[in-house]
Amino acid sequence: MTKPVDLDRHPLTHWDGPLGLPDFSRIDDADFGPVFDAALAAHQADIDAIADNPEVPTVDNTFAAMELSGDPLDRVSAIFWCKTGANTNDTIQAMEREIAPKMSRHYSAISMNEKLFARIDDLYQRRSSLGLDPETLRLVEKSWKGFVKSGAKLDAHGKKRLAAVNEELSSLGTTFSQNVLADEKEWVMFLGADDLAGLPEFLKSAMAGAAESRGRKGEYAVTLSRSIYEPFTTFSERRDLREKAFKAFISRGETGGETDNAPVVKKMLALRAEKAKLLGYESFAALKLDDTMAKTPKAVFELLEPVWEKAREKAAADEAELQRLAAAAGSNEKLAAWDWRFYQEKLRAERYAFDEAELKPYLQLEQIIAACFDVATRLFGVTFSEKQGVPAWHPDARLFEVLNADGSRRGLFLADYFARPSKRSGAWMSSLQSGYRLGHGSSPFIYNIMNFAKPPAGEPALLSLDEAKTLFHEFGHALHGLLTEAYWPSQSGTSVSRDFVELPSQLYEHWLTVPAVLEKFARHYKTGEAMPQALLDKMLAASTFDAGFRTVEFTSSALVDMAYHSQKDAPADPQAFEAETLKKLGMPDAIVMRHRTPHFSHVFSGDGYSAGYYSYMWSEVLDADAFSAFEEAGDAFNPEMAAKLKKHIYSAGGSADPEALYTEFRGKMPTPDAMMAKRGLA
Repeated sequence: MTKPVDLDRHPLTHWDGPLGLPDFSRIDDADFGPVFDAALAAHQADIDAIADNPEVPTVDNTFAAMELSGDPLDRVSAIFWCKTGANTNDTIQAMEREIAPKMSRHYSAISMNEKLFARIDDLYQRRSSLGLDPETLRLVEKSWKGFVKSGAKLDAHGKKRLAAVNEELSSLGTTFSQNVLADEKEWVMFLGADDLAGLPEFLKSAMAGAAESRGRKGEYAVTLSRSIYEPFTTFSERRDLREKAFKAFISRGETGGETDNAPVVKKMLALRAEKAKLLGYESFAALKLDDTMAKTPKAVFELLEPVWEKAREKAAADEAELQRLAAAAGSNEKLAAWDWRFYQEKLRAERYAFDEAELKPYLQLEQIIAACFDVATRLFGVTFSEKQGVPAWHPDARLFEVLNADGSRRGLFLADYFARPSKRSGAWMSSLQSGYRLGHGSSPFIYNIMNFAKPPAGEPALLSLDEAKTLFHEFGHALHGLLTEAYWPSQSGTSVSRDFVELPSQLYEHWLTVPAVLEKFARHYKTGEAMPQALLDKMLAASTFDAGFRTVEFTSSALVDMAYHSQKDAPADPQAFEAETLKKLGMPDAIVMRHRTPHFSHVFSGDGYSAGYYSYMWSEVLDADAFSAFEEAGDAFNPEMAAKLKKHIYSAGGSADPEALYTEFRGKMPTPDAMMAKRGLA
């Protein structure tokens, strides 16, 4: 007989490691299954106690009780989902396929619990007479709407069907994600010393490290990690190898066989359309956008379409220039997608007399981390102290204690910077524990995951400018979690509408290129000298150089996402629909979507950014305008603006309507003009 799990003592749910972290040295992957089962049962018992409470519903006995329920489930979930993305294996992946639908069933049952919803509905109907503070009123209203959108008002048949749809979508999202990871992990192109023409030393070093980690010391490996793939297709003079790498990269999830995502996407789109109809919405996009700043698909298209036209014009002009360079180099081939980055880099050198390889020696990972911390200290008063020797989910993960200006502890920040086969691609922020003030309160334990190429032992990791921006971006998300002052857990940190959540992250990127920051931290890894002013000037002058390419890449992905989900009925053949949509848009032949459908993890590895990829650009309208406030003040670290930014954006979480929060900070809502200028499209 299986021994019962003691949730009060198990290391997955009772965290007694250093600084209140879980003790990762005592965690066994085989434990997740029984602990999840026990934690799910405990959470269900909490919910039943709330739903069956004979007392008149109050905020305390209903909403506060709900917000604090299920702590063991929150804890085991936080560790598990961290591992699925950052350090997975066969055991974890098998468990993920089991846990994902189980969790979906659990939360569907809660959302459709009639007695629980009756209490929530009672408080919602009486909300105006309860004397609620604004945060609590928002909690009541958003919770009620969330339950309704989760099927609380459906009849028994509708509830049963919606629960089944949600469960299947959860399983399919897991399958999609695992298929992409499998394709990324499987593909590698090993090269010899004769295949490296044009490659800078930093890339050779990264490729050598990637080969050695795969047991091929002395060779060089091209992988599908962006930190290797993108510079390889930028600098390699071997057109045949660029083509091979490019085709592997865009074919992730579309290779046929067991990891092919075409049937997964088809089914997911059909189920999402069915879900929208069940809940009374015209389309899945209408359902998803109902509680965002954009509100409707029409508003999204009105933002994206003018940007698309400007970007396409810019890309067409650039393409003519790239074709000229190709012809001058002796190529009589029509410019292909695997040529774009290569000739774009040559055009950058021609126009601005520098290339990305010149910047790398000045962008050491350790220095950019220090820059992130320094900016946070200057803006918000928080400081970071690294703690050595504390085990985490992988030896590469690092721990920093975060202190307030008065020396009191604010929380913990963990960071895992390097790519490896056990980690899914991309970069993201999440939390082991959220910060909030309800009950005894909780301090935030926030983490960032990156996928930079790991250098050989003893050598520094050098970043591209885009990678340095990514680090700042994800750290902006981390600050959104760390600086939260929310009272309610469900309003903590990044618990905001999808098209507002990218504002703190994208805004933080601006401080990377503040001259004072670069002067202090962009120092040559060998000499320690600051980046020369001439190189800095050229870098800033070239900052919008590839605006057409980058904006076409992004906007095409956002438009295809919205096209999929704004249909009343799902397309019968998603791949054909993608091709037809791009044809209607006039997609340039030599550029592909940044995320093609079969590996569009933002949209299909779960529900996160489905009908929401546009939100990066929506937030960019806000971030361009927000940084202008500091420019208008004449100081990137203006104390008055920094205090307002902290109060209304980074600390507020979801405690108020995002439009109201932004207006409190800036005094008005922005137009897209600053964003278009920032991108070089004005």
